[in-house]
Amino acid sequence: MNNKKIRKYQIISTIFTFILGTLLHFTYKISGENPIVAIFSATNESVFEHLKLVFFPMLITTIIGYFYLGKEYKNFLCAKTFGIIVSIAFMITFFYTYTGIIGTNIAFIDITSFFISVLIGEIISYLLIVNNFKCNNKLAIAILLILVFSFIFFTFNTPDFGIFKDPTLKN
Repeated sequence: MNNKKIRKYQIISTIFTFILGTLLHFTYKISGENPIVAIFSATNESVFEHLKLVFFPMLITTIIGYFYLGKEYKNFLCAKTFGIIVSIAFMITFFYTYTGIIGTNIAFIDITSFFISVLIGEIISYLLIVNNFKCNNKLAIAILLILVFSFIFFTFNTPDFGIFKDPTLKN
């Protein structure tokens, strides 16, 4: 295995996710609140909507990488899926932990946590790939499809739960 090749891809993937994730924070408003754009962009300031900023760019790099590196690295898809899950879990856990401690959210910390969550997910993906982590690609595909469906469904059918609530709106 060529660890330099996968390292280079992971660095590109990380930078791509940083840039696209940042842009996706604004694309819904720029699009005139287009419902198609709402699927993969943040439509409000809720935690759920911010998870899209991590998920969709990482999904794109996973799909591209799978076709580029999947034959060489049989565990690529599983490792990237696991990295996505860790990134999402970190964002949720970090947000609710720090806001629970200080009682409010701070934009700078929220933005920083986005970058940290992407970095953690990409590093974990890299380590799993190079250490030949074994898993089932069909399970990884199923998880990714469930996540895609969930993001689409809950964007348009938002439950009355804390993670879905926009903190900038008064109840």
